[in-house]
Amino acid sequence: MILQNKLGITDPAELARVEEKISKRKALEMFESGYLDSLEAGTCKTLAEIHRYLFGEIYEFAGKLRDVNIAKGNFRFAPVMYLQAALENIEKMPQSDFDEIVEKYVEMNVAHPFREGNGRSTRIWLDLMLKKEIGQVVDWSKVDKEDYLSAMERSPIKDIEIKYLLKQALTDKTSDREIYRKGIDHSYYYEGYAVYRTEEL
Repeated sequence: MILQNKLGITDPAELARVEEKISKRKALEMFESGYLDSLEAGTCKTLAEIHRYLFGEIYEFAGKLRDVNIAKGNFRFAPVMYLQAALENIEKMPQSDFDEIVEKYVEMNVAHPFREGNGRSTRIWLDLMLKKEIGQVVDWSKVDKEDYLSAMERSPIKDIEIKYLLKQALTDKTSDREIYRKGIDHSYYYEGYAVYRTEEL
């Protein structure tokens, strides 16, 4: 299965390669231009704008809520019929300290509002909240891939692991281009190229 794309690419490996190249360039551009800092931290509108900015050259659905149910492995993300309500609830969640911000991040991961590119967009969204609310960001190069993936898998039931992992990797170098760039690179390292499974509504 390959996602319909604006570039007319029909080979999954080629699409993954081009998507990585373009979205990394766009992520850096968003940071270096100062546009990212102009966005309101923690809103669903901001997450949609980050997604649109990263993937707008590739997918028609960039920045738009998905209209299919999706799953990865054995985990089913929020059903489409409840997605809007879930996002409204997430929007209202507090974000005044580290624990509240990570709890909001975990809920947004469960919602997985987009057809593709959720992890990459949501990690930037998380760092924007951390930067604006507590003056820190995650140095993602210090977060082990397997530990992160297993902690995120368990996070809807028990978020202590993901909180511990991310807290150990916090840095106050919030405007450091290299920290941000490593974060973008590690987003692809975490994602791999696992394809979402769509399910009939």
